[in-house]
Amino acid sequence: MTINKRSVRLFVLVLFGFGISYQAVAQEYRAPANTPVHISNAVESNDRSDEETARDANRLPAEILTLVDLNEGDTVIELSVLGQYYSNIIVNAIGSNGSLHMYDLVAFEDFGAEAGNAFAAAHANVEYSLQDYDAADYPNGADAAYLILGYHDLPARGNDTAGMNNMLYAALRPGGKFLIIDHKAQDGTGWSVAETIHRIDSNTIIEEVTAAGFELIADSSLLAHPEDSKDANPFGLAGLTDRTVLVFQKPF
Repeated sequence: MTINKRSVRLFVLVLFGFGISYQAVAQEYRAPANTPVHISNAVESNDRSDEETARDANRLPAEILTLVDLNEGDTVIELSVLGQYYSNIIVNAIGSNGSLHMYDLVAFEDFGAEAGNAFAAAHANVEYSLQDYDAADYPNGADAAYLILGYHDLPARGNDTAGMNNMLYAALRPGGKFLIIDHKAQDGTGWSVAETIHRIDSNTIIEEVTAAGFELIADSSLLAHPEDSKDANPFGLAGLTDRTVLVFQKPF
């Protein structure tokens, strides 16, 4: 019997570099009817693997990329690209007139570089490099920057978040968007649990990013899971953590 890759299935995901696996039930996912065509086509592309599409119901990629206003022809900075889940959607959505600049931290070379370089080699409009985000060579006048599930890692990997935020502010065009998604910690915890349970207080991200000059234009509940106690390591929660979804903009 043939099973469509978007039908319900049981799968095992192995988290990159952590040697930890978990089981989750992948629910059927479809882009909402009001999704821009270039985004819905990218989400539904046959270029995406079963492992990628199995995560869609928990990650809502069409809704997220619609929220951040990804457009055809955009120049996008993508940080923390391990696995290329979003990369594969972005490159199809922006089309041949757009460009995707992918970055992983130098500390992640051993389990990120091979796949990142292979992805870039397969797409003419993609560049991949290993650079610390507070000293990276970003393209000037970019339309957007995305940092998904990686902000909490930065200080532990020797990166200064203020330095990164300032550099991204300088790199984006006026009106450019900065999307951050991360696992929520309990309010008031700041950075205190980032290294132990890989979470961060949403308010800390907002304070740091707006200090660089960005304006917060969306604090979305798209990936909210109020049942999450926000005090456990996310790697055992099958993608069901309560997640911060923040969209910042460089003022015009």
